[in-house]
Amino acid sequence: MDFASAADRAYANGAFIPGADGFVPKWQAQAAAFRGEARAELGLAYGAGARQGFDLFLPEATPRGLMVFLHGGYWMAFDRGDWSHLAAGAVARGWACAVPSYTLAPEARIADMTGEAAAAVRAAAARVPGPVVVTGHSAGGHLAARMACEGGPEVARVVPISPLADLRPLLETQMAATLRLDSTEAAAESPALLRPRAGVQAHVWVGGQERPAFLWQARVLSEEWACPWTVEAGRHHFEVVDGLTDPESALVRACLDGL
Repeated sequence: MDFASAADRAYANGAFIPGADGFVPKWQAQAAAFRGEARAELGLAYGAGARQGFDLFLPEATPRGLMVFLHGGYWMAFDRGDWSHLAAGAVARGWACAVPSYTLAPEARIADMTGEAAAAVRAAAARVPGPVVVTGHSAGGHLAARMACEGGPEVARVVPISPLADLRPLLETQMAATLRLDSTEAAAESPALLRPRAGVQAHVWVGGQERPAFLWQARVLSEEWACPWTVEAGRHHFEVVDGLTDPESALVRACLDGL
């Protein structure tokens, strides 16, 4: 496989996952099926932008609290509708789960997306009493971690899944041009270079079969934040979120237990 740079190779996921092309249609089908059966409030606005909306999935009884899932896609792809099924585990545990969209690059920069994620969390939390947990995958893992930092919404816990925690290596990738990422923003938006607010719990999650760069990113965040991290054996980047569909999974327990 040919890559423009070593950094592009390091952060390529699909090129190293057998059958990668089949994952997106599978996720979309699972998400649509879950939306068709779930108790949900769809298309709630948290801002005036076209992508500033969230879907809220609700348990049958009064929610025990709120989990928010922020999707990945290198800040350039996907929509909340692709990930509805990942609310299933939290809802089965009696929690509400909000799944927002946010404005993508190149229309928005990463700092803008951080602000939108915070607005989405605040809007969802205003509708659901109780503790707030924010999780997210890949670029969404970055945004989930940012919610724990200064200026973020009031949250009890963040569980970044395969997060991009130090953005500086991405300056050497081709995607940096689309992201309009520069050294100043890379430093300011890197959770590993920031600190979580006092009282916010954090647990970093990553798949054992992920690209080495993602294992490094997860380890760096856990070390800098002095928080636990879990390497889930046998999971690659496209499988590591699957545990969110299962109320008894270790990932759902890491998100919700003890709150």
